Amino acid sequence: MGGFDLNSFISSVCIWAIPVIFAITIHEAAHAYAARYFGDNTAYAAGRLTLNPLKHIDPVGTILLPLLLMAVGGFLFGWAKPVPVRFGNLRNPKRDMRWVAAAGPLSNYAQAFFWLLLLKLSVSMPGSDFQIPLYKMAQAGISINLSLMVLNLLPILPLDGGRILVSLLPWKQAEAFSRTEQYGFWILLGLIASGPLLGVSLLGVIMNPLMDWVAIPLKLLL
Repeated sequence: MGGFDLNSFISSVCIWAIPVIFAITIHEAAHAYAARYFGDNTAYAAGRLTLNPLKHIDPVGTILLPLLLMAVGGFLFGWAKPVPVRFGNLRNPKRDMRWVAAAGPLSNYAQAFFWLLLLKLSVSMPGSDFQIPLYKMAQAGISINLSLMVLNLLPILPLDGGRILVSLLPWKQAEAFSRTEQYGFWILLGLIASGPLLGVSLLGVIMNPLMDWVAIPLKLLL
């Protein structure tokens, strides 16, 4: 039975730290930019239209929880401080909500392609001391960004996918669905906890096929 390997843990943290910080920072900044573009300056006034990670990091959701999950080998899960958006300030609240919500996941997809370029660059550096660290970091960057994209597009409030679904539903159905937001965190927590409880991760069952599908364009470029 293997014990906790501190060196392996530190190595994993070094590899994953930069991709994770970039992924959540650009995700939240993209929400802020889209909100301002469509008429709401709330995030901009709060100083969230920035690529400064310190403005977006949540000490528990961005640092403590992911570190604990990495230490125990669990599903890497976390969150950043949500960007404040007043949808009523948008020029067309119901329509523009979907673009503000979609901006974050789309930024993660774009970042996955950026990390793919670095992955290809690392392959072209045989013998370099930077090859293996860059290759592993690029793999982590692709993985975390695809994971964040797919996770956030799940049709569960308050995730981005839930906001997009609200914007697409007729008013009556959208209002009814909006009332499920108070249960969203518990639904997500249940999907994550299903792994150790049931022996199979329901979140993985949902996300893995979707991640394989969105990864097809990247695989074609390898």
